[in-house]
Amino acid sequence: MGKVVMYGSVSVDGFVADEDDQPGPLFDWLSGGDVPLDESGEVKVSQTSYDYIRPYWDRIGATVVGRHVFDMTDGWDGKPPGGIDHVVVVTHRPAPEGWDPEAPFHFVDGVEAAVATAQELAGDRLVEVAAGDVGGQVLAAGLVDEVRMDVVPVVFGSGKRYFGSVNAQHLLEDPDVPIQGNRVLHLRYRVRR
Repeated sequence: MGKVVMYGSVSVDGFVADEDDQPGPLFDWLSGGDVPLDESGEVKVSQTSYDYIRPYWDRIGATVVGRHVFDMTDGWDGKPPGGIDHVVVVTHRPAPEGWDPEAPFHFVDGVEAAVATAQELAGDRLVEVAAGDVGGQVLAAGLVDEVRMDVVPVVFGSGKRYFGSVNAQHLLEDPDVPIQGNRVLHLRYRVRR
């Protein structure tokens, strides 16, 4: 089975969105370069960021998100973002009424079941877990192998925390070599077992 990676863009003070669920400038680095990151041509990054992010994206087999993110994005209109094959949604509610059952989205109750489903779907590819409340729950359950952060030079002061409501200490290894992009610092930490 592939690794489980918690991932997201984050402010210097540890937030993935402000109090109103707005990412503000956290994704500006995804449009501040001249190298297309995907076929849409809308996402353009620096060459350094491309060299770091594109190989990672290519290894993702499934992404785990919470129902809140799913609802905020309107389920990406049934098409997983970034060319990902499957999205596993952690929720206590069923799929929205009228949802296309053929769309590669899987609605699962609980983070353990979500990770197990995502690993089955991903095979030997990576399982990506969105940062925030669900990511923090997966980390607290001991299911995260690696934490990746795209740290953006902004201070929010308050908002939605990168690790959600995690209230226990979790040790990480020293970071791999930090990668400096345009208006972003890419960091990667293995979770200490």
